[in-house]
Amino acid sequence: MNSNKLTITFAAALLLAASTAAASEIYRYTDENGEIHYGDRPTGAPTEERVAIASNRTDSAAARSFMEQRYSLNQPAEPAAQSAVPDEVVEEEEEPTRAERAAAQRERAQKCQQYRDRLETFVTSRRLYREDESGEREYLEEGEIQEARDRVQDLISEYCD
Repeated sequence: MNSNKLTITFAAALLLAASTAAASEIYRYTDENGEIHYGDRPTGAPTEERVAIASNRTDSAAARSFMEQRYSLNQPAEPAAQSAVPDEVVEEEEEPTRAERAAAQRERAQKCQQYRDRLETFVTSRRLYREDESGEREYLEEGEIQEARDRVQDLISEYCD
């Protein structure tokens, strides 16, 4: 994965890594181009209306069970492979390479756990949002949430072997 794509993916994941929304009111309005917008603060638009939203608390145990079944998150990352060459035979010049491989494996395991935690947040959160340039919350639609979950699942597949 190239650096630019990883940066974009990471930035998108950070924007999506929001906990449950505390907004009690949601407003909907249509702009002059006919596009529908949602927000947690009134804008004063003539077409604005308050949206009635009913929600229930998430059963964390049920969500975790679902997540483990669907994404197989209960499987730990595989440990680093052991070298077939005894330590006595390895020359000193190979030692940094082995240390670098061990460090890379540790970093991979950390990223694996980080992405698993992020996916758990995505699955258990009631609503996800990103902030626009003015600091307003833009709540994600189900399709956008599923895309975010799929992107994190791809990262889990990449880093968790």
